[in-house]
Amino acid sequence: MGDAARPTVSRRREVSHTSARSLLMTVLGEFVLPRGRPVWTSTLVDVLAMFGVEEKSARQALARTAAEGWLVSERVGRRVRWSLTPPGRRLLTEGAERIYSFGRDGGSWDGQWLMLLVSVPETKRDLRHSLRTRLTWAGFGSPTPGVWISADPSRQDEADGIVRELGLDREAMSFVAAYGRIGDEDAMVSRAWDLTALGERYEDFIDEFTGLHPDGGGEVLHAQTRLVHEWRRFPFLDPQLPVRLLPPNWSGVQAAELFHRLHVEWRPAAQRHWALVTDDEETAQISQTSPAG
Repeated sequence: MGDAARPTVSRRREVSHTSARSLLMTVLGEFVLPRGRPVWTSTLVDVLAMFGVEEKSARQALARTAAEGWLVSERVGRRVRWSLTPPGRRLLTEGAERIYSFGRDGGSWDGQWLMLLVSVPETKRDLRHSLRTRLTWAGFGSPTPGVWISADPSRQDEADGIVRELGLDREAMSFVAAYGRIGDEDAMVSRAWDLTALGERYEDFIDEFTGLHPDGGGEVLHAQTRLVHEWRRFPFLDPQLPVRLLPPNWSGVQAAELFHRLHVEWRPAAQRHWALVTDDEETAQISQTSPAG
């Protein structure tokens, strides 16, 4: 069904509802990646504990992330510290670029649509799910079964890569064209994307962070992590449609302005507190490994 292709948008946003691994990736991207230095297990466990993540879950998240090739551990005495692998740095760098640039592009639109025709038999449910998930993350919507659309024709290479990797390139077809005289373009958009639910999600984000004034390094680090963690989901939920296709007073615009303003405002204090915490851990480790220890 066409509706099944829509991204799932839930109004539950609290970090405590999120997996420890997802939160760990936010911390790694926001604090570990910029410094380029190893970080102790205890530091990561303590930061995740600020969000209600138990130590066992934090350690499991570290182990899973390492098993996926994004982190590598090093034992120093009785303690362990973690470094990003080259693939891990690339992954987080690409993610950071997408997160921090998202919501800044308000360019004009020439009215051209990219249409992708590709269908998968009901019997191949796993393949259908993979196709739906990957195209949705790439910003495509499905107004009717077997038809995927994007208001950004430059995504054709990305779509081509997806169908090729899934072995569907022989069945797929694509077109770039303007909407015709038959039917209603706005109705097509509403069938392809659930903009009402997405708008509610943006409103939740605005409500959560408007008027928030963290005091002290620890509070700022906590708020900055929450801010980035909540925002990093929107690039996978929002197809970034041209303004003329969006509802009036689209809340995504206000949410983007809020995110970018607060991220710039909070970042220096959050980074200073992270440096303080990690430097204290480093000092503690040196004292523990001294001859007297």
